[in-house]
Amino acid sequence: MTTLAPETAAPARTPRRGPGRPRNEDIDAQVLAAVLELIDDKEEVTAARIVSRSGVSRAALYRRWPSLTTLVAAALDVGRYVPPPIPTDGNLRDAIMEAILGTPLEGDNAGYPEERFRQRIRLAMADRTLQKAYWASHVSRRRAPIVDALRAGIERGGFRAGLDPEACFDLIAGVFYYQLVVRGERMDEPQTMERCRAAVDVAWRGMAAEQ
Repeated sequence: MTTLAPETAAPARTPRRGPGRPRNEDIDAQVLAAVLELIDDKEEVTAARIVSRSGVSRAALYRRWPSLTTLVAAALDVGRYVPPPIPTDGNLRDAIMEAILGTPLEGDNAGYPEERFRQRIRLAMADRTLQKAYWASHVSRRRAPIVDALRAGIERGGFRAGLDPEACFDLIAGVFYYQLVVRGERMDEPQTMERCRAAVDVAWRGMAAEQ
């Protein structure tokens, strides 16, 4: 999954839109919607299928996305929640815990259904290039508010000196991903959330500065 190269075969499908070139302001939304339809339908995402489903020309794809990888990464991020900055002037532990436990989790909101989350995991694990592109362009910015708050906590002396805030975030986020990806749990189950809270508490005690 690297470039939007010409393809020799494509399924016969009538474009979803009527004849004529789409308006420029609609092109991005049409293309991303077409990619998500393919993902949700568990079909291989190819340039030919995107063109067929969206009614957008191949030339328009070339102008907007340099590769199929970057396009799929952008589509996978549609509907994702971007958390706001976390206040660091009060109880930092409570603020970070509220952000972690109060943020809509993967597959836990209407804009990003669980089935799409599982498809995203499947696609990313099958294609390391896509996984890296998705991380660089989308995932890294969503973790920034919590990483920044952890960094502020380290600077204020609330955590042990020398901690890496990026590693601390990985530790905490890993608790939730393990429930979803490894255990196959639902995040709306009380016992799942209780398990996550207990694990985060353990991590927090390990990060906290010695009294």
